Amino acid sequence: MIEIGAGGGALTRLLLERGASRVIACELDLLWTLELRRRIADPRLAPVTADGCDLRYERTPATTRIAGNLPYNAATRIILAVLERARVGVRSAFLVQREVADRLTASPGESEYGGLSVLVAARASARRLAIVRPGSFVPPPAVTSAFVGFERTAPPVDEAEWSGFANFVRTAFRQRRKTLVNNFRPSVGRLAAEAALSALDLPSTARAESLGVSEFVALFREINI
Repeated sequence: MIEIGAGGGALTRLLLERGASRVIACELDLLWTLELRRRIADPRLAPVTADGCDLRYERTPATTRIAGNLPYNAATRIILAVLERARVGVRSAFLVQREVADRLTASPGESEYGGLSVLVAARASARRLAIVRPGSFVPPPAVTSAFVGFERTAPPVDEAEWSGFANFVRTAFRQRRKTLVNNFRPSVGRLAAEAALSALDLPSTARAESLGVSEFVALFREINI
C-alpha cells in the first residue's frame, strides 16, 4: 500500500490492521512523519517525507494499492500524477471534495464534464464510491467530500504523445461556451478545424463537452496529421 497524506496515522492503522504487507506512508510534513513513527511501531510501516506528486509510482508493481485523504488544494495534481505514472492494473482510492469527484467521474454531456474528466477517463476507469458528509470529520469542514476509486488502464495514445494529447484536450475546453472550431482556430485555423470535424462526421458546431475519449483521440490524430 502507498498512503498519501498519512498525517496522524488514522488510516495507516486501519491498513495495517486489515493485513497490508507493507505501507509506504507519504507525508509532506516532516513533523508528522516523525510523529507517525512514534505512534505506530510496526515493521511493515515505512514513513516517507515527500510530496505525493513526486513519488515514483512507475516503480511499483501492478499489485500496489494507493489511497489517501487528499488536501483539497493538491488533490487534482496528485491524482493525475498517480494516473500518469502508475502501471496498468494499479488501483487507487482517494477522498476529495465532492465537486472535484464530480469532475473526475463526469461523462460527456454532464455539466461537470471537462478536460480533467477526459484526461482521467483516458488513463483509468473511475467511479464515485461514496459521499462523506461534513459531520464525519472533527472539526467538520464547510464542504461535502466524496470517495473516488480508480483502476489504471492503458491510454489510447502512446506515452510519447501524452503531453501533446493533454494540451490538445485543454485547448478544446479553453472556453466552454465556444465551439471546438473557435477554440482551435488560433492554433490550426478555422478551415483545418472544420475539415477535421467533417472527416469524423462531427458538426462544425460541436463543443468539447459532447465528445468522449475515443472522439478526442480521433480528432487529435486528424488535426495533428
